[in-house]
Amino acid sequence: MGQFDGKVALVTGAARGIGQAIALKLAAEGANLALCDLKAEWLEETATKAKQLGRKVECYSVDVSHAESVEATVKKIEADFGKAVDVLVNNAGITKDGLLMRMSEEDWDAVMNVNLKGVFLFTKAAMRGMMKQRSGSIVNIASIIGLIGNPGQANYSASKGAVISFTKTVAKELCSRNIRCNAVAPGFIRTPMTAP
Repeated sequence: MGQFDGKVALVTGAARGIGQAIALKLAAEGANLALCDLKAEWLEETATKAKQLGRKVECYSVDVSHAESVEATVKKIEADFGKAVDVLVNNAGITKDGLLMRMSEEDWDAVMNVNLKGVFLFTKAAMRGMMKQRSGSIVNIASIIGLIGNPGQANYSASKGAVISFTKTVAKELCSRNIRCNAVAPGFIRTPMTAP
């Protein structure tokens, strides 16, 4: 028996790296998985490994920065699993590094839209079901860079710092409903996103 038996866990950015590792650990602990990434076919490896653990797994193509797409995805997940999401892991993230004086507005916006707006949109969409069932857990993947900054990553560090502040506020807003909201701020982890 795992600590997540019968629970539905939604993981964004679940195709590879940290998101894939989180999804597979949740599956190993008994969770059924709603895997989200920009393209559903990217999720095949994660889904196959989780299904080998005997879990129900569904894959969803979603742009985390588009409200309508996120809302529709969460509604589809609730319909597919017959219940609200129990665990939300906001992991989707991108980098577009460059010194501030050379950083384009497009690169700034792209990082903010995925790393911060995506967290906002998925949290808002999933928390409704959690509030109705009066339980849930939201985990936002931030970064140590959001706490200490890093040259060439003004957009990334600002987005992750904002995720940390957002998490603290959401935790205070939802604690009376028995919904936890926490952030994890890992240091450097070699993944396909960070590989040279």
